[in-house]
Amino acid sequence: MLFENGETIVFTGDSVTDADRGRPIGEGLWAGVGNGYVRTVDSILNAFCPEEVFHIVNTGSAGDNVINMQWRWKSDVLDLNPQHVFLCIGINDVWRQFDSPGCVAQHVYPKDYREKLINIFETTLAYPSVKTFTLMTPYYMEPNPEDFMRKRMDEYGVIVKEVAAQFNLECIDLQAVFTNYLQYRHSSYLTWDRVHPSQPACMLIAKEILKRIDFDTKKLFA
Repeated sequence: MLFENGETIVFTGDSVTDADRGRPIGEGLWAGVGNGYVRTVDSILNAFCPEEVFHIVNTGSAGDNVINMQWRWKSDVLDLNPQHVFLCIGINDVWRQFDSPGCVAQHVYPKDYREKLINIFETTLAYPSVKTFTLMTPYYMEPNPEDFMRKRMDEYGVIVKEVAAQFNLECIDLQAVFTNYLQYRHSSYLTWDRVHPSQPACMLIAKEILKRIDFDTKKLFA
């Protein structure tokens, strides 16, 4: 498995990651790591890998865009000396363009989004503790690719994949995960607003993360 005994793994991003996590740092038992996908990952690793100890940390912050993320990257990620980092950011960068079209100062357009993502990664390169950095695409749980917000979100997902490829980073395409699922279920099963994930949606995100770290699924049925 990618994670080794004693390592620190930081998950960060916006409200999708936050999920009511503890403050100032989301860690530890119960709701310390929040009630979302980070808790699902944490629960599976602690339940099925009891012989190893992983320091799972959640520093997601509701409402954040990539600019907010850049401001707090050092304090909320790098200063924790993680070995592995997972970042999902971009939903609010797009969403504010639709729910607050007149508040242009809250909008983050593609050029700035790409530049900020690159800056975040280049800053991370200076910290030797980080062994892996995984990007997760923003998403919109809408099966119609011509929906205005879905179409715009897909543009930002492409940017994430291009930045990941540019720097040889791992990338989890969450939009593809949800689009595949929505062939069979209505989006209301996964979310109330096509953004914030239900427990089944959190399980889908966690599943992709566990695949990324080569978690031995046979442990689930041993």
